[in-house]
Amino acid sequence: MKNILFATLLLLGCTENTPGDLVTVRVHSGMPFDALLDTLVTREILEHPRLVRLYARVTGKDRKIQAGEYALRQKSDWKETLQILTKGTVITFDLTIPEGLTLKEIAEKISEHIETPTDQIYADISDTTLDKTWSLPGPGLEGYLFPDTYQFPTTVSLKIVLETIIEQYKSIWTPERLSRLHELGMSERELMTLASIIQSEARIVEEMPIISSVYHNRLQLGYLLQADPTVIYALGSRRPRLLFAAIDSVADSPYNTYTHPGLPPGPIAAAGEQAIDAALYPSEDSYLYFVAQSGGHHIFSKTLQEHNLAIVESRSNSSNGP
Repeated sequence: MKNILFATLLLLGCTENTPGDLVTVRVHSGMPFDALLDTLVTREILEHPRLVRLYARVTGKDRKIQAGEYALRQKSDWKETLQILTKGTVITFDLTIPEGLTLKEIAEKISEHIETPTDQIYADISDTTLDKTWSLPGPGLEGYLFPDTYQFPTTVSLKIVLETIIEQYKSIWTPERLSRLHELGMSERELMTLASIIQSEARIVEEMPIISSVYHNRLQLGYLLQADPTVIYALGSRRPRLLFAAIDSVADSPYNTYTHPGLPPGPIAAAGEQAIDAALYPSEDSYLYFVAQSGGHHIFSKTLQEHNLAIVESRSNSSNGP
């Protein structure tokens, strides 16, 4: 008798209807099945609530509904709708974090998808003690929200977003990379700081190991890094070209590598795998200087005299146009 009842309910549930529009329905955690059913009937997704309730109870699906936001079609059959709700086939979005973004810029990306203003997200993720919460080198989360494309349900919390992104960052530290880090005699924080500078300087991926070699060489010789991106970070704004007045205005900042020796206190942006590998495996060139050209390439030099000539050449090419 029970089998006959189940077969009858299943047949009724799969009765063909003309498909209607997609409707967004949010199922809250702990939401009673009857309340959800009322919503589904009101939104014209399902008909015959008594039969649907009986079908859900017979199959046990009324106890397996998952919370989330769903796109359901009006005039759906019971089996299809309940399968979506019990499998948790929720609406998702893609969050893409490009290489080279700062925390503030990442906050803007996140706020495009979750119902929290950018300023609030930035305030939440810029707490300088969060590195301890997430067991990161620090300071804070700057440089540790790994650039990649992530998929989340629309109801995701900021905590889950951060957890997912940080776990992705930690996963890049393979035994091989950790071994190489030990060979270089650098800490994880130092390596990520250098990688973030390389990421911010390079426009051509193939030049990353050469740019890395310049900074490694300067660090070994005790030269100031004189990396423009660190000064731009200290200024708190993106600038296409630095003037001496701007450099002097943040002379006391530990991120000003024109006035402070060695690496800054921490990363200045989110470095991708290519920049991290470039920091780990610099080329064997003996360059100490480079200057940007139009088109993203750089001129690399071994002496200050060569570098000054390269600057003149670069400015001449820039003023003449492409």
